[in-house]
Amino acid sequence: MATCSECDTVLDFDAEEAEEGDVVVCVECGTEYEIVATEPLELAKVDDDGIDDEDDEFSEEEEE
Repeated sequence: MATCSECDTVLDFDAEEAEEGDVVVCVECGTEYEIVATEPLELAKVDDDGIDDEDDEFSEEEEE
């Protein structure tokens, strides 16, 4: 399962139902992540302007 890069909270969403372009929000700190790929699962942190921050891109495999 993917975790928030800001507070290390497990991101609560159904990876099986996730689609590219969906946004996942950390329930602890409110950081937003866009799903950029589903196989393998890959998330990118969305910055304040609503644009993906490529420097904070990570995948589920890197977090395990």
